[in-house]
Amino acid sequence: MLKSIVVCLVLANVGYFLWARGIAKTEAPAPVARTASLTLVSESMEAVHPAGATAHGAPAGGRDRTEAPHAGEAARLLTDVKRCISIGPFRDVSEASRAATTLRDGGYDPRQRVADGDVWAGVWVYLPPPPSRAAGDQMLANLKAGGIDDALEMPGPNDGSVISLGLYSEPKRAQARVAQAQALGFNPAIADRKRTGNVYWIDIDLKPTDSLLNPADLQGEAGRIVRLEVKGCPSVPGASP
Repeated sequence: MLKSIVVCLVLANVGYFLWARGIAKTEAPAPVARTASLTLVSESMEAVHPAGATAHGAPAGGRDRTEAPHAGEAARLLTDVKRCISIGPFRDVSEASRAATTLRDGGYDPRQRVADGDVWAGVWVYLPPPPSRAAGDQMLANLKAGGIDDALEMPGPNDGSVISLGLYSEPKRAQARVAQAQALGFNPAIADRKRTGNVYWIDIDLKPTDSLLNPADLQGEAGRIVRLEVKGCPSVPGASP
């Protein structure tokens, strides 16, 4: 009986020893809290969009369907865009027709139209108004005696009359008349003269790659003074620019 009790005590001690050494199943240890750390924005973005992919999920170097058109297509669209310019005013149909022929030979498609407006008529050479009627008659007599037979009295640019010495569309002829009057002891003045009425404009379409035209290239007769302008076409066809 005593022997049985001793054996039981020994077995109990051995069992306790084994349990204390971890042989027996124990509870899992509680998780250790992680220390908070800083994360860069670039690192966050890289985590969301891995390297080699765009923001839309397309591979790097590729083109998403929502991107801009191809460079060649964009260049074609830009080239197809046209801008309209008007050249003029021309004094008569013949001047406008000559300019239209020059433009057509240059590869353009000119469109001629008529409008109301002021057009340059020439360089006017004249003498200042005389102080009196008698002085005006004496000036005319001296001019005619000196070879200027076409001198005449007419309304001037301001109030009062002047002695007109001629209206010229060529600079050489205007300068020759000025020199002729100066040789007689007079000091003539010059001014641009305009007239109001029907004038003629030419409209053409330019592409963005075309340079703006130089009105001097449309000058018809050699030595002829041309006062041409280049401006945008009117918004309403046939309207004055």
